[in-house]
Amino acid sequence: MATPVKVHGPPLSTAVSRVLACLIEKDVPFQLIPVNMAKGEHKSPDFLKIQPFGQVPAFQDEAISLFESRAICRLKGRALTPELSSGVPTSVCARMKLKQDESLISQMRRSWKKCWSVREEAGESRFLAGDEFSLADLSHLPNAHYLVTATDRGEMFTSKKNVGRWWGEISSRDSWKKVVDMQKQST
Repeated sequence: MATPVKVHGPPLSTAVSRVLACLIEKDVPFQLIPVNMAKGEHKSPDFLKIQPFGQVPAFQDEAISLFESRAICRLKGRALTPELSSGVPTSVCARMKLKQDESLISQMRRSWKKCWSVREEAGESRFLAGDEFSLADLSHLPNAHYLVTATDRGEMFTSKKNVGRWWGEISSRDSWKKVVDMQKQST
């Protein structure tokens, strides 16, 4: 049996949950090491040795240490088809939970509509990069989940036929359900 990789961080973090979903999707054994950010554990000298920016996640796999969620997913999700980039508007909207800048939210919604109008019109493919689940799909799960379940911005993923179908399919994957369960258990 392979040695479990170590993932440091809280499962409620969108970056950490992205990594967890990838590891579960690829059946990579892992050990989740909680980091209490409210207590400043991510700024402790020991944590800064493995994540010099004091952010989560921190990832350790034998001789490799990484600390950017999409890079970790690319490393561990090699068999998933390549990632496409349309996550910027959703990640910015998700981060707006602490700061309600309505003009920025409106700008991001307009940007999102442009990105997803192509998806809506090209609804023949099952997933973003074709008919196989990919890192492009996986990368959207954490921020989209937050937007759909905890804000009034969920219509970005539920109001259009093809995007809604896609969201329903990726958000009901067993790997994502396990991450959501981990998030619930951590609160």
